Amino acid sequence: MTTSTAVNHYQNLPSLVQAFAAASDAIGQTEIDPKLRHLVDLRASQINQCAFCVKMHTKEALEDGDSHERIERLTVWRHVSDFTAAEKAALAWTEALTCLDVSTDYAGLRKTLREHFSDAEISAITAAVAMINLWNRIQVSNH
Repeated sequence: MTTSTAVNHYQNLPSLVQAFAAASDAIGQTEIDPKLRHLVDLRASQINQCAFCVKMHTKEALEDGDSHERIERLTVWRHVSDFTAAEKAALAWTEALTCLDVSTDYAGLRKTLREHFSDAEISAITAAVAMINLWNRIQVSNH
């Protein structure tokens, strides 16, 4: 067996992958707007350099009515007016939880999130960020 061959996590741990999929589906049943969920998933996938997930979440975002222009500018969301203040708060949270840094002001980010979202919605966004990071790492492990 060569170590360069991809590992089929889906075949090796089907019950665990099914549990991950069920958790992902449950997050989709929360109050998060599907367009926002796509932005969160796509931004984390861009950061994690998961080509499979970037392609999938771009397609889903477009199918759910987001524009090519917004998707194209997602990597520079701080510098454009394409995104609402609520979306920007969620994207900042996404980046903070994807690129963990000891100097991050999580309290400040939560304060900004609370200007736009309930605590239940913040929990759902947090779960979405955690879930996409899990999926990205599974996919990236076989690059």
